[in-house]
Amino acid sequence: MINMNLKDLRKTHKYTQEEIAEKLGISRQAVAKWENGETVTDINNCLALAQLYKVSLDDLVNHSKQRDGIGIQPEGKHVFGTVKVGERGQIVIPKKAREIFNISPEDSLLVLGDEAQGIALVKHDKFMHFAEAVFKAKECKE
Repeated sequence: MINMNLKDLRKTHKYTQEEIAEKLGISRQAVAKWENGETVTDINNCLALAQLYKVSLDDLVNHSKQRDGIGIQPEGKHVFGTVKVGERGQIVIPKKAREIFNISPEDSLLVLGDEAQGIALVKHDKFMHFAEAVFKAKECKE
């Protein structure tokens, strides 16, 4: 998997094998061997590559485009797939999204919308803490 991820990430970022080699201080042949699956890079180069491509080390090593249906996402960015809207407007938030964002039953979510940008869901308590901080900051300036 890592060899396909390295090749996909390099092409996505429009780097040549020579440019990657130069950034890591290695030979172009080493990069080619990693991408062809002939050899596997060491942990230090894996860390440098994950940092260069702004992806997690786990995704760099373990992500499977065939399994997940999409390429590696930048660290902290997620595509959870699609959901269907029920007759009454209800949706089911994917389990991975609920886990990452710590969303539990009975949590209140604020639904925000921008006709040009789309819809966003924000945990109500997080938004309220943010709003309070904004109001306090404004009061301090006045």
